[in-house]
Amino acid sequence: MHTTVLVIGGGATGVGVARDLALRGVDVSLVDRGHLAAGTTGRSHGVLHSGARYAEADPDDAAACLAENRILRDVAPACISETGGYFLQLDGDDPDYFERKRAACADLDMPVETLSGDELRERVPEASPTVERALAVPDGVVSPSRLVVATAAAAREAGATIHQYAPAEDVIVEGGTVTGVDVGGRLDATIRADAVVNATGPWAEQCAALADISVPMRPTRGVMAAVSNPGVDAVLNRCRSPADGDIVVPRPDEAILGTTSVAVDDPDDFERSEAEVERIVAECAAMCPSVDRAVKRTYWGVRPLYAPDEADDARAISRDFALLDHAEAGAAGLVTIVGGKLTTYRRMAEATADRVCDRLGISAACRTADRPLPGTDDPSRLDALCDEFGVSAPAD
Repeated sequence: MHTTVLVIGGGATGVGVARDLALRGVDVSLVDRGHLAAGTTGRSHGVLHSGARYAEADPDDAAACLAENRILRDVAPACISETGGYFLQLDGDDPDYFERKRAACADLDMPVETLSGDELRERVPEASPTVERALAVPDGVVSPSRLVVATAAAAREAGATIHQYAPAEDVIVEGGTVTGVDVGGRLDATIRADAVVNATGPWAEQCAALADISVPMRPTRGVMAAVSNPGVDAVLNRCRSPADGDIVVPRPDEAILGTTSVAVDDPDDFERSEAEVERIVAECAAMCPSVDRAVKRTYWGVRPLYAPDEADDARAISRDFALLDHAEAGAAGLVTIVGGKLTTYRRMAEATADRVCDRLGISAACRTADRPLPGTDDPSRLDALCDEFGVSAPAD
């Protein structure tokens, strides 16, 4: 088998790369060891970030979130719930942090509104009486399942080939250049390729090692707890430095409470602590007391954090993405895309496709920013695609 570009990894970024390349006329195939969205993408909290969460700490990343937030609303409306979001300052929280957050959002030309505690409770009656003020920001909620299958279907319609349950078992390097990948599972074949994209998220280190390449990762686990939704219809964020239990995400019948950040050695094998679940419920209840109720279910995700330098605090590692070209390390044609977040998956895919096309001498431009995804006018089609691909993400 031969393809011009082989993408390894069927999360949002991987299918995004496949779609982007296919729309540029590139012959592309994608393989994943399981079903699409089975990893980090499907186990996120599903927030469509406005950028407010990162505005004061990483304004460039925040600006990228805001831009992609707007693009996704245009090209994938059936995947988005227009909930809006709030950053809440509680009694005892640092008022200077609130002011820095507000100023940083304004610097990004983000539409923000400052509300008193009473004004917030008029909009969100379930909010705590201890909320002193809030920032209204253009957060939203995204369906990871719908977004991934819509992107995968668009890639397929543009000519890409997608193989599920087809794990990469070896990356073939000949004379300092990647020439193919041995794939097991249902495919059980060697795919020859002119370029290979490692889009395996927290497994990027293991995937790169198949080509004897080092990609230092610092994956961190995070737990989400689902409770019956008490009536919350907007994303609620605690207005403080990122910490455990600082976000409540509305779903139709549930509120998703998150999250924690604990470094793990193996993204497939890590401790799941009941104490972490109890902590996020208690912390989220400080913002919204009525979420302190029986946990219906929990799910755990692992963040694909790239960490070339040691960091004592996993939360201090950038949530922006890194695009790594391994030519100088002896694996020309292999690129790795790591980090980032669901909101910026399209931008990450564009940057990756640009790099691959530069190597292949392809001048076609990206077309994904203004081309609607399938199902824009027919959400039922997306649900049918979820059934076809066998995708049922815990985040949904």
